[in-house]
Amino acid sequence: MRILACPVDKGRLWLAEDGSFLYNPRLRLAYEVREAIPVMLADEARRVDDAEHAHLEASIAAGRMTSSL
Repeated sequence: MRILACPVDKGRLWLAEDGSFLYNPRLRLAYEVREAIPVMLADEARRVDDAEHAHLEASIAAGRMTSSL
């Protein structure tokens, strides 16, 4: 997971606390992790709303999410 980058902007991703998705806070995109395999297809990423984005940003700031790259 540490070498993965966002397929859209090639930037850093953050692994959710529960390991269920990788998050790009710049584009507010979440990439699902299925059976420990990240689905890195831009058209399958989901958009994150403002409330979830704020929660994820707080988790990143608190060090509860692991960074790629």
